[in-house]
Parts: sequence; C-alpha cells; structure tokens
Amino acid sequence: MAYWQPQIETMPREDLVRLQSERLVKQVRRMYEKVECFRKRMDEKGLTPDDVKGVEDLKKLPFSYKQDLRDYYPYGLFAVPMDEIVRVHASSGTTGKKIVVGYTKNDLADWSDCMARQLYAAGADSKSLVQISYGYGLFTGGLGAHGGAERIGATVIPTSSGNTANQIQTMVDFGTTVLCCTPSYAMYLGEAVEEAGVKDKLNLKAGIFGAEPWTEEMRKSIEEKLGLKAFDVYGLSEIMGPGVSYECECQQGMHVCEDMFIPEIIDPDTEEVLPVGASGELVFTSIKKEGFPLIRYRTRDICSLSLEPCMCGRTHIRMNKPRGRSDDMLINRGVNVFPSQIEEVLLRLSNGAITPNYQIIVDRVNNNDTFDVNVEMSEESFTDDVKSIEAFEKHITNELRSVLGIGAKVHLVNPKTIVRSEGKAKRVIDKRKLF
Repeated sequence: MAYWQPQIETMPREDLVRLQSERLVKQVRRMYEKVECFRKRMDEKGLTPDDVKGVEDLKKLPFSYKQDLRDYYPYGLFAVPMDEIVRVHASSGTTGKKIVVGYTKNDLADWSDCMARQLYAAGADSKSLVQISYGYGLFTGGLGAHGGAERIGATVIPTSSGNTANQIQTMVDFGTTVLCCTPSYAMYLGEAVEEAGVKDKLNLKAGIFGAEPWTEEMRKSIEEKLGLKAFDVYGLSEIMGPGVSYECECQQGMHVCEDMFIPEIIDPDTEEVLPVGASGELVFTSIKKEGFPLIRYRTRDICSLSLEPCMCGRTHIRMNKPRGRSDDMLINRGVNVFPSQIEEVLLRLSNGAITPNYQIIVDRVNNNDTFDVNVEMSEESFTDDVKSIEAFEKHITNELRSVLGIGAKVHLVNPKTIVRSEGKAKRVIDKRKLF
C-alpha cells in the first residue's frame, strides 16, 4: 500500500477526532470574528464560539448554502484580507452569479496534498507522466490536479480539455501513464482511441476521473477502451476542488480527507443529522482552510458514509459515490429518479448494441410531463430495420419501468448523433424550464 502522508492517512480514529475538534474550535472562533454572514447566523441561534468544544457540537452550528456565495459575491465570505489571497477560482455562473472561492498559500499547499493522496492511491509517483485534461482557468479541475501531480514530483502534461485528436497524439508520443479528466470525456477519448486504432500504443496505467456522477458500468467501459484502472475523485469548488475525497486501490468508496474536512449526512428536508450508513444529503465543514472556509455547507449530493475498516489501512471515513444531486433529481409521475440510475440500466443492457451516450428530455405537453430518453446505437449494431429498432426500444422501456418504476419513452438514435462533451456531459435537457 502506498500513502502520500501515512501519519495522517492511517491516523488512529481517536487521534483524528481529537485533531478535528481542535481545528473546528479554532475555525469557528476565527470565522465568528472574520465572516459577517457566519457571525449573523451564530447570533440568530444564540451561539458564541465558546459553545463549541469539539466535533460533538458541530450539529449546533448553522448551515451554509450556495445562495450565500451569490448573496456575498464576490469576496464577502472570505476570512482573510485580499492581499493574503493568492488565487481565486469560480464556477461558470450559468444559473446566476459566479461562485467565487479564494485560496491562501497554505490552502493551495493543503489542496495539493489532497490530490497527492489520490495520485499515490492510484499508483502514481515521481516517475509518472500525468496528463491533465481537465479544463484550466477558473474551473478548479485543471489546476487542482496539476498541483497534486507536481506535489509528488510527477511529470505534468497540462493539455487542458478539448482538441481530442491532439490529446490522443500527446498520450501516444509523450507516454502518458496517468490521465485526469471528467469520466464523460474519458469515454469520448476511449471512442476516439478505438477509431484511431492506437490503443496498443498507449502506456496508460491509471485514470482519475471526477466532476460528475458516473456508474460502475461506465467505469468498466472506460477501463476497457483505454486499458487503465479508473479511480473516482470527489470535490467541489466551494470546499476545495478535486481531492476532498478519493478512491484507494480497494475502490470501496472514497476516503474523505478528514483532517481538513468533516462530513455529515443529513435529511435534506428536516436537516436532521443521520447516522453513519444512512443515505442523505452530504454536508461538509472546512476545518483547516484559511481563505474561504465554510461551516456545514450543504452540497446537495446524495450519498452515504462508512466507517467500516478499509483493507488499504487508511482510517479516514469513506463516502459512497453520490448517486446524484437533490437538485438534479427528476420526478416522473411521482417516482424520484437520478440520471445516473438510468445510465446504470442502459449500460447493463447494452451488450455492445448501444453506447453510454444518452440524453434525457423532459418536457410538458397538455399540462402533463413527458420523459424521453435518447440512446445512441453502436456502429456495430446500427440497422435500418425498423422492427428490430422498435423491439429493442420496447425492451429498454420495459426494463426502465421494471427496475426504476418510470414510464420513459426510449428512442434509439444513430451513432455519434448525441453531442459529445470535452468537460461535463449534458445529460438532462429540461424544456419545462423554458416556460
């Protein structure tokens, strides 16, 4: 087993909890003094920093929300003066103002350590050649992975996203051993590699994929197409970026970097803290971050936590793959469903006949919601036989109804007609939002 920081990653639980308590107490006091929004929320609850003695008091503290970042745009939630902020990142702002986050020099060092832990867990080291195909810029993916790769002394190949032909040529010519990008783009690269017939020229050993939900079936498909072992990494800009949690070689959930972040699972409706093992909304508290710390931030990601011992020897709690976001959940005639659940069924049924490329179209006709799923046929199975297509569409439709209980209408479409993404895939088009 390889660890980047063994003294931290394998720290006994009682020592880890003690460290968390010390850092939480300091963070709460610091934020009460430095961050107006947090101080107001504490005052509203009748709390002072003296009321927080350790992690057992975390549940007393107020929640933080994405809207807070918009209300205090751009720098109103920062806990240090701007001359101590050495970098800012931001979301795309497609649904409102950008979500702006800031980092001190120490924050960037901690972030690099988080990603270094993931890289080591995936088998990377100073001899690795790490191709970063996440986007660089305000998006946290590119520079986050870059910092971790430099931290372990690996050779960084900063290709950023896009220009797929050049990405593949670079992998072949430079001897890339580790690939970092979104899982949907990894799938796209895998398809392009197959078309180019260069799989046998690749030297890939591992792939670190994150920034969007993906299924075990998609993992298997990516591994087959690119000839690597695929690892899941979790992060969000509001908390740090990629590396908040990561898969080890056992791949039985993602270890949370608990020396820096405390996770909770709550009921998204009642905000009640749920026991370890229960499924609910993931909440994070930053206990070490200086520039932009958040207390009890509601991520909207739905998952569960596990304290079962991991064979890798790491003691940090594990989170399961988020099955979706509470705000991405679709309701089809009273049935709650996440896009990743539909993907799981499609990939299980594919048998080479369909690809992992699909799109869900939600619309409203005559005051009734409609739910259509466009699924791409593979080139090998492509046919003009209408009866065969209709029979397979019916089969998939029945399977979605049987497994998920949804009444979706499935449409098989021609190969390569669903738009590919070089970043996060656009899986759902909700036309109801246009009205």
